[in-house]
Amino acid sequence: MNTSDPDDGTNGLFAGTAWHYARYRPGYPQAFFDDLVEHLRLDGTGRLLDLGCGAGQLTLPLAAHVAEAVGLDPESEMLSEAARLTRDLGVTNVTWLQGSSAQVQADLGHFRLVTMGRSFHWMDHEQILAALDEIINGGGSVVIANDSCLVRPTTPWQQAIAEVQTRFLQNAHIGRPSTDNPRTHKTVLVKSAFRQMVRRVYEFERAWTVEQAIGYLYSTSLPLRRLLGDRRTAFEDEVTETLLTIDPSGRFIEPVTLEVLIATRG
Repeated sequence: MNTSDPDDGTNGLFAGTAWHYARYRPGYPQAFFDDLVEHLRLDGTGRLLDLGCGAGQLTLPLAAHVAEAVGLDPESEMLSEAARLTRDLGVTNVTWLQGSSAQVQADLGHFRLVTMGRSFHWMDHEQILAALDEIINGGGSVVIANDSCLVRPTTPWQQAIAEVQTRFLQNAHIGRPSTDNPRTHKTVLVKSAFRQMVRRVYEFERAWTVEQAIGYLYSTSLPLRRLLGDRRTAFEDEVTETLLTIDPSGRFIEPVTLEVLIATRG
């Protein structure tokens, strides 16, 4: 697998993952963006804040529908990748800022829309929703989008990857994986200022190659590349052999469920 030689820093949850994150994290379906633009009547005005923006998977597609977009993320490497993609796409109305959700304050200005992908579960829910109440315009919205996770197996080929990873990491000390329960998100939102909700669910299939699957594994908060060390090549070879035994075509299908919560003030 040709993955260049990205930094393997260990200072943050996603430190050392940005190179893979930008190249192997899948985006969101166009139907989701089309529905969001229509439902919120995004007409090229107002400002967007994308919290935990990563490499801009939400920020960049939505930037064309607002006057200004701001992406906020704690990882400098992630923002560098986001800036590179912004240049490549010729997008000119996005600003990338380094910081955490705990630093969201009034000096960011006011926003029509605040989005969060698979980032809300890392935050202090009550704190961030109270902070957003101060900076979201009167008719503005909070959008939380959560899709299926490749490393939570639902198919035989995903289970096979998980088993290989477990074998390679059996002696490594790994913290418990984060939970990301949309029902919890709804409960939290109901207790906030943004208690009026619309829920939408998108079900579709996502195709993966072996390289994409391995790249995704290296993009998560689990510091897999660092934990594997000099066993990376052996790990990649075993994942490749295992997957090609399951399907020699090298193409694998993941059933995806994307749940979107659109919340406004109640």
